[in-house]
Amino acid sequence: MLEIPQELLLLILQIILNFGIGVIVTLSLNLEVGYLGIPQFGRVLTVLIGAVIVGGVIGRIVALYLGYPAGLEYVGYENFKIVSAINSVLAANPLLSISILILTLVLAGLVGGVIGYLTAYPALRLKEAYLGITLLAFGDIAQIIFWNYEPIAGGTVGVNIIDPFRFTGEYRQYVAIGFILFMALLIYIYIERLTNSPFGRALRASRDSETASRVYGKDIVRLRAQTLIIGGAISAIGGALWALYSLSFKAITYTRLLWTFYPWAYMMLGGTGNNLGIVLGVFLFSTLRTLIIMYKDYIPITQYIQPARLEYILVGLTIVLVVLLRPQGILPEKPVRTLPKKRIERLIKRS
Repeated sequence: MLEIPQELLLLILQIILNFGIGVIVTLSLNLEVGYLGIPQFGRVLTVLIGAVIVGGVIGRIVALYLGYPAGLEYVGYENFKIVSAINSVLAANPLLSISILILTLVLAGLVGGVIGYLTAYPALRLKEAYLGITLLAFGDIAQIIFWNYEPIAGGTVGVNIIDPFRFTGEYRQYVAIGFILFMALLIYIYIERLTNSPFGRALRASRDSETASRVYGKDIVRLRAQTLIIGGAISAIGGALWALYSLSFKAITYTRLLWTFYPWAYMMLGGTGNNLGIVLGVFLFSTLRTLIIMYKDYIPITQYIQPARLEYILVGLTIVLVVLLRPQGILPEKPVRTLPKKRIERLIKRS
């Protein structure tokens, strides 16, 4: 049997992990930006909310259920002890672990959807740059609150997170990454079906001309609210999955660079308004980014530039080159026909 070298295996797993999380978050962004045309520069907000649900809510619910302290002790000095005790129980109880995993994703999606609905109010009143700046500020405000207010999720110290994958033992990493990839596939199928439905065509119509959409009876207010709810729910699930995999939470690590500008770069590279393009863009960009992170010490240019800065250069360079050379992305948005192509051709011939 062929054995994969450990270093290569770690590289592949890291690429799959970054790819899975990136696809989930970027598809949610593309729904709002690519299909509806909202300048969503606050994607980090709902991603952060999903992680907070894992770090500050689900753990407490499980602690209460199992009879462990769930107050300030849970996010304070006893956090490690409580989480370790809970993980010991989860390691021996697969059914409870799976139930907690499902509850986590459902609750993260619900709260993310609520936050998306709340952000729909400024989206109804503000346009373009003003809305983008407002959404960006929302994300920064949320990070400041969770970073400085300890009772929610540990503040500057952060919290350890219970592990619903603990029952898988030595295969924990493989199972967790496989589940993330599975969720990315489900969300891709859902978004693809949604955007190719009458709802998706209504989003495109609203994006291209709100006036024309209103003339044809489309409720722009409702469309925006629904889209932000769906996008918020999906991105919160992405944030929850990342927290569950990493097993720790600190609000300061959820920056606008990682969770807003990177998804924008993925989307612009792959093709705005094209779900398959999003998958391609995330794969190419996350693979290159992972290679830089893991092999930065072997890159000759690092003797002149700090290795950590290569990521930032990569993001900026990608955005600039895409805008200059291929603003529509690798896979541009394709027109969606309401009827199959062959049927349209037959109707044209008859006429």
